[in-house]
Amino acid sequence: MKCSLRGSDHLPAFAMNGDFIIGGVFSIHYKELTETDNYTTVPEPPSCARGINSRELRFSRTMIFAIKEINNSTELLPGVKLGYQIYDSCASVPMAMHAAFQLSNRQDPAFQTGDNCSSSGMIVAVVGESGSTPSISISHIFGPFNIPLVSHFATCACLSDKDQHPTFFRTIPSDQFQADALAKLVKQFGWSWIGAIHSDSDYGNNGMASFLSVALREGICVEYIESFYRTDTTSKIRRVANAIRRSTAVVVVAFAAAGDMKFLLEELAQDPPPPRQWIGSESWITDPHLMSFSFCAGAIGVAIQQSVIPGLRDFLIDLSPSEVPVSSVLTEFWEDAFNCSFTKSTTIKGKLCDGTEDLKTLNNLYTETSKFRITNMVYKAVYAIAHAIHNALCQEKESTTRCDKHIRLEPKQIFTELRKVNFSRNGYHVSFDDKGDPPAFYELVNWQNKKNGAIELITVGYYDASLPKGQEFLIYKNITWVEGSIQAPVSVCSESCRPGTRKVLHKGKPICCYDCIPCPEGEISNMTDAPDCIPCPREFWPNSVNTECFPKPEEFLSFDEILGIILAAFSVSGACMATITAVVFFYHRTTPIVRANNSELSFLLLMSVTLCFLCSLTFIGAPSEWSCMLRHTAFGITFVLCISCVLGKTIVVLMAFKATLPGNNVMKWFGLPQQRLTVASFTFIQVIICIVWLVVSPPFPMKNLNTYKEKIILECALGSAVGFWAVLGYIGLLAVVCFVLAALARKLPDNFNEAKLITFSMLIFCAVWITFIPAYVSSPGKYTVAVEIFAILASSFGMMLCIFAPKCFIILFQPEKNTKKYLMNKN
Repeated sequence: MKCSLRGSDHLPAFAMNGDFIIGGVFSIHYKELTETDNYTTVPEPPSCARGINSRELRFSRTMIFAIKEINNSTELLPGVKLGYQIYDSCASVPMAMHAAFQLSNRQDPAFQTGDNCSSSGMIVAVVGESGSTPSISISHIFGPFNIPLVSHFATCACLSDKDQHPTFFRTIPSDQFQADALAKLVKQFGWSWIGAIHSDSDYGNNGMASFLSVALREGICVEYIESFYRTDTTSKIRRVANAIRRSTAVVVVAFAAAGDMKFLLEELAQDPPPPRQWIGSESWITDPHLMSFSFCAGAIGVAIQQSVIPGLRDFLIDLSPSEVPVSSVLTEFWEDAFNCSFTKSTTIKGKLCDGTEDLKTLNNLYTETSKFRITNMVYKAVYAIAHAIHNALCQEKESTTRCDKHIRLEPKQIFTELRKVNFSRNGYHVSFDDKGDPPAFYELVNWQNKKNGAIELITVGYYDASLPKGQEFLIYKNITWVEGSIQAPVSVCSESCRPGTRKVLHKGKPICCYDCIPCPEGEISNMTDAPDCIPCPREFWPNSVNTECFPKPEEFLSFDEILGIILAAFSVSGACMATITAVVFFYHRTTPIVRANNSELSFLLLMSVTLCFLCSLTFIGAPSEWSCMLRHTAFGITFVLCISCVLGKTIVVLMAFKATLPGNNVMKWFGLPQQRLTVASFTFIQVIICIVWLVVSPPFPMKNLNTYKEKIILECALGSAVGFWAVLGYIGLLAVVCFVLAALARKLPDNFNEAKLITFSMLIFCAVWITFIPAYVSSPGKYTVAVEIFAILASSFGMMLCIFAPKCFIILFQPEKNTKKYLMNKN
């Protein structure tokens, strides 16, 4: 019996038998040939439309090169021959799935009907596909059969899900790492306002979702997000192009496949947009065909590391015309490349391929062998599978490696061994993590203009995801930005808010769009783009630009300022004046004018007035616990002593005139002992009030933080307001009593009636202290103290001038009036 093929036959593009077969799926043609079914005849088997993808052809030929290199190796799989079956998916998911089913059958698409049918070796693993979408589809097919799929170019992060894709591996980093790299690249150059476009495919959708997730965490805002695909209508692609043209964002992040970007850039080329800084994913940023669009000069992006594969260039270039007709794929490539034909019936422009064609003269992606990037990923994928087979078949014995090619090898064994591979090839490390992903390492590449105007790809740095956070990027060459600038462009919705201001978001807009307003009074921001201002501690106040808190200046009435100096000068002058008056009185103590009205009370009054002047000095200077208690009590006691003396003199005047009446001997009841007792009694009452005040709730120093926001007032708190006003009230009561008595005696007949002088002094005293109360309550800070000192000095000077000045004038300048006769003269 003979073996016969049943069903649609889809032969591999390249095949070679071996002990074990490695499958391959590549998009060697650009697209699938689509035909409309008429439903009356059997449809033709699916096929590819004419048009070879030179880059994918290079990938497939690299796989063949790697397998041949392994077969010639004496260290890796010695004595074992690897074969291959490489299928063309025509960039079509259905075609890729068809190829996957055929590879899963482990033989050509034929059902065995007899023993004489020969089949090739088992498919133990598959290399492919380039795209994420077809890789997702064929991974679902291979998964149930435990057939490992090692992709060289499928970067979708979704493929790392081991629940959905248990047997998927890749030699290219996941898009999750690429998204992290692109977002951190945008962040590193301070771009917070960007546009985002992506392919409407698994690669673009998942990649952009990962990028946006990282960008959001990094504080990057996106003005627009547009998706497109190469098969979209012109109007849809034009809508994406118009979004780029109209946007205010200078930076455009494109997470798209090279084939999709080609259509978008062609649309933009018809009406170039304003200068835009392009940030590219690895899929298109290294594509030489796209570098012809000059308005993209300055683009930067991440790319797979360049590599060197010894012997590969010669293998790709040294393709003789005699080898080409054996493969329909190579035939089509050769005919398209050299514009000739191997058969006369299909001769193009009458030219036959005569064998003189030389691939070295071509300049296309197949012959571009100066920079192996993705090609090396194919090479590493084949070697990873070969190492897994080697670990399953071979054993080391006495420094020799022996491999048993007759062992029935199941794909599941290769899957298990692939998870453990760890080797280096040509200096490039190969290993997989638990998700089947390799270590993430990218080059940072830049599109720079050459002298002739052409764009060339320059490696300017790298990104290593294994390095600590913030150190992943290393840039070691100058970057050329958009329009040839050497300065990175600015792409922000709003300029950064300087320290001292805070951000206020625009309603309905992203968080990167905001206004900058100064921090409120008493608050600071010490960082750029602060979302909120921070209040200063109570004893601190911001500087003029609201960037730092400084301790508030402490204010008190000091001896160093003009007001303090003036008040101190008046205080000392008053004390000196009282002392001089006392000296004058003492020198003329025997004269009638000094002896009148009890000279002892006069001297006591002068002493108390001196103390009144000096007690005002205790109000000047930084408050302390002792000064606060001293200033109020000393003031209260000295003033009561002073007024008690005045009150005693007033009573003496009244009693003296009463005593002149016949039969009235009242002066014996108000002699010197009684006068002394009166002064002592009135003063003692004030002393008791002050002691109670100091014991119950004494004055204490405090920092007044409420009167002024920007400074601290050092002042003495009253402790007990009742005690303070009791002291003042008692002084006021004595002053009123003294004023009333003096007023009653002011018209008594005598040439020198001291009651008049006391009346004026008490009038001044009462006027001063009545006006003191509202002034004291309303004055802020140190001026409260100044008002109190002024009241003390004014009342003290009032008594000095009204009571003692006239007497001193007579003593010093009119001694003829300082006689008993003159004083006793009646008006």
